[in-house]
Amino acid sequence: MDTVELDRAVQILQDNKERWVKLSVSQKCELIEQLINGVLAVADRQIIRALEAKGIQPHHPESAEEWLAGPFIILRNLRLLRQTLEQIAHHGVPKINPDRIHIRSNSQVVVDVFPDSLFDKILYPGFRAEVWMRPEVHPHELRQAMASFYRQSQPQGKVTLILGAGNVSSIGPLDVVYKLFVEGHVCLLKLNPVNDYLGPFIEEAFAHLIQEGYLRLAYGGANVGSYLCEHPGIDEIHITGSAQTHDAIVFGSGDEGADRKRNNMPRLKKRITSELGNVSPVIIVPGKWSEKDLKFQAENIATQLANNAGFNCNAAKVLVTEASWSKREAFLDTLRETLRQIHPRRAYYTGSFNRYSRFVEAHPEAEVFGPQSEDIIPWTLIPNVDPERQSDICFTQEAFCGIIAETPLPASDAADFLHKAVEFCNNTLWGTLNACIIVHPQTEAQLGSLLDQAISDLRYGSVGINHWPALSYALGSTTWGAYPGHTLNDIQSGIGVVHNTFMFDKPQKSVIYGPFRIWPKPPWFVTHKTANKLAPIITQFEACPKWSLLPFIIWYALQG
Repeated sequence: MDTVELDRAVQILQDNKERWVKLSVSQKCELIEQLINGVLAVADRQIIRALEAKGIQPHHPESAEEWLAGPFIILRNLRLLRQTLEQIAHHGVPKINPDRIHIRSNSQVVVDVFPDSLFDKILYPGFRAEVWMRPEVHPHELRQAMASFYRQSQPQGKVTLILGAGNVSSIGPLDVVYKLFVEGHVCLLKLNPVNDYLGPFIEEAFAHLIQEGYLRLAYGGANVGSYLCEHPGIDEIHITGSAQTHDAIVFGSGDEGADRKRNNMPRLKKRITSELGNVSPVIIVPGKWSEKDLKFQAENIATQLANNAGFNCNAAKVLVTEASWSKREAFLDTLRETLRQIHPRRAYYTGSFNRYSRFVEAHPEAEVFGPQSEDIIPWTLIPNVDPERQSDICFTQEAFCGIIAETPLPASDAADFLHKAVEFCNNTLWGTLNACIIVHPQTEAQLGSLLDQAISDLRYGSVGINHWPALSYALGSTTWGAYPGHTLNDIQSGIGVVHNTFMFDKPQKSVIYGPFRIWPKPPWFVTHKTANKLAPIITQFEACPKWSLLPFIIWYALQG
């Protein structure tokens, strides 16, 4: 650990933090344009390096994941953020058409944020997304609850330490982008040792921010992170990782740390925001599913498990089914068959084999699909977990590998099940990051307003209807973070949000709605046959949407 170099990095940021907050909106738009060009310039080389690190062949369809979870998401986020800044330059706040603002029966303000363009409607047919505001936001005050940094007459510069995640390449860069352009903080990004190979690409893509003294990168292990967290030149901290890492930073380790946490006496007095994972549920509402329905939704859920080898904080972890559903066993069998066909992945993330062992030791009935070796964890299903065992490891710990559990709830009908499933998720499962509800359109029609009530009752920061809530991470215009209300000594999935390109100050949750079954197959499905050819094109499209790219996108999409 080179403390002299770390001190120098912090000092450079301190020296430039006030200059950053005084930068004009038009100058920030120019910087975003430079970032877009920078991300495009390194994309191919970054993808090759990431695939090598994760043991993925470039010609294999699963290589699309590195495009979609990396440059694609970063470019979309930057483009939408530039659009918002241009609106702030002209109107003072992000512009939202009045017909996109709705008021729920409980007076809660909801804003339609997606689709936002004709291109969105073409590429994501049938999908839409909303951001729900916290109850204290009144309809006539929405304008005053957006882009608060840009409404300050004399904003104060701050230096934020970002402790980057080791799993997904876009997390660290987008945390930087959010803190810079939405909250007005200059940033020190400390990379995770698992994926610090990304550092040179980030440094090249974000070179203009580094040259101006608005961004610095740091490398190393926990000792570097600890040094920086306690550094007097660090004003705030943002953590993406585990709740255990968060508590060690905030309260310390061992008995002393446990005592501090119990008494809510943090060692650090700095503002700390975070995103810390989740035991992510998928609520499968019983209905009359056809064979095609079973196959599509099995692929949908297998995607939520297998993407990135299961090393996602939003990976599906608990299937909540109705015990007497006539299609339950057929669905589980279809899921089993789907998992058998998915290519095995390298278990590249630190500690994954120890986590996997704890789960299969607690559940020897676990079903394994595919090979297991010294560097591969097989896809694993733990069926029929007793929902009354509230302390079960499947409910209380995030596996963070390719494991998914299933728990059946007794219910009299779909409405009764949905109510019980929401209560189960809220009161038994750890975390509040994201949840998914899968419901057949015929059943949805029968439920009526009960589905909307279930969405409202779910205490999760993102809720996906029929599709993976990771879309809330990817769309940019939606928010990404835990359900509000956590405290440092009861952190769960964290505090605060990122992405959020409309710059809502007080969001409660994002809700993404998608078709129960859709054709062509979404490119993020792990079963998509031409995703590796499609992903680079739609990445280029996100940087600069244009009609000339659509035929190529549609061609590869139809072959998936």
